[in-house]
Amino acid sequence: MINLLKNILNNQKSVEEKNDNESLELLCGLMIEAAYTDGQIDDSELNKIKLSLINIFEENPTEVELVLEKALNNKNNTKSLHHYTSFINKNFDNNKKLLLIEALWEIVLSDGEIHDFESNLIRRLSGLLYISDVNSGNARKRALNKNQK
Repeated sequence: MINLLKNILNNQKSVEEKNDNESLELLCGLMIEAAYTDGQIDDSELNKIKLSLINIFEENPTEVELVLEKALNNKNNTKSLHHYTSFINKNFDNNKKLLLIEALWEIVLSDGEIHDFESNLIRRLSGLLYISDVNSGNARKRALNKNQK
């Protein structure tokens, strides 16, 4: 009986760790996708991705480095937006989704330019994540204010 309970608890921990790792991989992949939408990824965008994952989403810095490197190597094998948004809609609350949209705006703005493809991507993501245009616009304004400092 005790072994059964230990197995159940160990399985729950491994499922939670898998979910955390999948969450980091998806966030990283989506952020790389946003940064690469204009055809290039600048160092400023990479730094912003790292800082966002570590500071906003409280991810382990060592794991962020590993997953970011893996995502950069796979940037040409992009997944559909549905792949990202279905996971995010199932696992993130509305506040975390808003933080993600704001982080994406910060990443896109970090190179000093907003390309039409980048803003289009974030508008589509906002819709797929059920975030209103007003909230997305407010996230963009907050990101602009942060980038101007």
